[in-house]
Amino acid sequence: MAESPKTVSEYIRTFPPATQQLLQAIRSTIQDAVPEAQEAISYRIAAFTVGGKYLMYFAGHSKHVAVYPIPPLPASTQKQIEPYQASKGTLRFALDKPLPLALIRKLALAHRKRIKETAKK
Repeated sequence: MAESPKTVSEYIRTFPPATQQLLQAIRSTIQDAVPEAQEAISYRIAAFTVGGKYLMYFAGHSKHVAVYPIPPLPASTQKQIEPYQASKGTLRFALDKPLPLALIRKLALAHRKRIKETAKK
């Protein structure tokens, strides 16, 4: 078994160039939305944390890239996520379609808000 990547950059470099470009777009979108988020590798995929709590995971696959937002997902995004939802906490995006970066941003911001609210309690 190949050695697990230790950084998000190493992880992204394990994919073909087209997939790398999509993963980098997801990474940049989350970084821009939540600048205090820290990059991590967890479960052998890329992730972001805020205050020690996982914000969102993302991964590349042979036929798609995926974002794993932490449930519950905001009810206001239900219609937007339906075309991409593979399961409760998995959104899949085909390699040959534009990424819904505004949706990814919205999900990152919503979960950051939940993390901050939970920390106040």
